[in-house]
Amino acid sequence: MINYLIEKEFKQIRRNPFLPRLILAYPLMVLLIFPWAANYEIRNLNVSLIDNDHTTYSQQLTQKIVSSGYFRLTNLSSTNQQALQSIESGKADVIVEIPPHFERDLINQQTSNVMIDANAVDGTKGGLASLYLTDIVKNFATDVREKWIPQGNAANSIPIIDIISQNRYNIHLNYQNFMVPALMVMVLTILAGFLPALNIVGEKEAGTMEQMNVTPVPKFTFILAKLLPYWIIGSIVMTIGFGIAWAFYGLVPAGHFITLYLFSAIYILTVSGLGLVISNYSDTMQQAMFIMFFFVLVLILMSGLFTPINSMPQWGQWMAAFNPMSYFIQVMRSIYLKGSELPDLIPQFFALIGFAVFFNGWAVISYRKNN
Repeated sequence: MINYLIEKEFKQIRRNPFLPRLILAYPLMVLLIFPWAANYEIRNLNVSLIDNDHTTYSQQLTQKIVSSGYFRLTNLSSTNQQALQSIESGKADVIVEIPPHFERDLINQQTSNVMIDANAVDGTKGGLASLYLTDIVKNFATDVREKWIPQGNAANSIPIIDIISQNRYNIHLNYQNFMVPALMVMVLTILAGFLPALNIVGEKEAGTMEQMNVTPVPKFTFILAKLLPYWIIGSIVMTIGFGIAWAFYGLVPAGHFITLYLFSAIYILTVSGLGLVISNYSDTMQQAMFIMFFFVLVLILMSGLFTPINSMPQWGQWMAAFNPMSYFIQVMRSIYLKGSELPDLIPQFFALIGFAVFFNGWAVISYRKNN
């Protein structure tokens, strides 16, 4: 019996010319565009410079700021008031003011001040701009100090600490390596969640659900027949994502594909079960779409996709603990970057199993044949 129901589901998908194109085009669009846009590495910050010294050292500091690759000198101001106007007009993000007698104080007194005035409307952008500039000025001060200390006495005058950093799992600090596995989860959540959510309610509007309700098909068999096609579609979407990650970003998992497919199979059943629950309680496709959009938006924002879960307030971390998407994102990043195996991911495994059983059990219970 179930094979005929599955055949019916695939025929319904093929009859809709938009769905097969969406299944193929959506992963391509997201994985080829979002990793370049969803990047927290801030560059090309506009700087308004006030040079009140006009000496060799002030010019060297200016050149060091511009050559760092993070800043663009977009405005030279003579007063702080002019520089503030450039920030208000949007031409500058941060002001760097070099005081008078900057070079003289640096040589004679071995100390001087540089003012950094950042636009903190965007707190993240303003904080990073101040941090970048502070590091640049400190490095410049170290270079100047080493230049003025005789080479023979340098070792005795300045304690030297050599810092050797080693980046684990993401050696080149490539942000795309961190985002691409998580974006695969987002694509899978949207496709494997929205399509089942629109399935049953679509049959309600078409009137075919009444014909299914009078058949002797058990509720469990009916829900299983709804889940299996989207489980196959979700596996195809994941395979497309793996291919895009390899072909365009050179990203292959450090772990095994078997572990990836195991967790993805459980997660597809979880979000598809959520979609079927929403579809059982919805009367129209519009209602199902709005409800599913609400849940997907919450799942994405509270999953750790863009912001670390540990940085959230305590109530946000509790919400993330009940978010299946957060567990699968942890799994994808761990397998891709760290090469984690199933024994390393036991908490995430049982959490996703629990979510899958809960949502699919709810879908079976909430489906009423007498509607």
